[in-house]
Amino acid sequence: MAQNNLAPLSPSETEILRLVWGLDNPTVQAVCNALPEHRDIAYATVQTMLRRLEKKGYLAHKIEGKAHVFHARVQQKDVIGSAVKSFVDRLFGGDALPLVQFLAENKDITKEDIGRLNDILEDQS
Repeated sequence: MAQNNLAPLSPSETEILRLVWGLDNPTVQAVCNALPEHRDIAYATVQTMLRRLEKKGYLAHKIEGKAHVFHARVQQKDVIGSAVKSFVDRLFGGDALPLVQFLAENKDITKEDIGRLNDILEDQS
C-alpha cells in the first residue's frame, strides 16, 4: 500500500505503532508489556488497535503457534515524514521555517542539537 494512501492514525494507534517499531516482531502480549506503567490498557484493547493498524495497512501479522506476531509494513521515517509534511502544509502553508523557529524559541535545544542540525543542512547543500 502506498504511504500517501494510508489512513490517519489516532494518538493511541500511533503509540501502539511506535511500540511495534521498537520491538522485534511482537505478540499482543509483548506490546501490552511494553506499554508504560501509567497506561492501563486492556489486552483486548491493544489487540483491537493492532488489528485496526493492520486493516489500515500499517501492520501485518503471521501466526506462530497460537500467537499473532506483528510486524510493520511501513517504515517509521516514512510515517513521520508524511505526518510532518501534512502538519506543515495545514498549519504553515507548506513553509517549515515557522515551525523550526517556534521549536527553537520554545523548546530546550542544546548546542549539540544545533550542531547536528548544521551537519544535516551542510549535507543537503
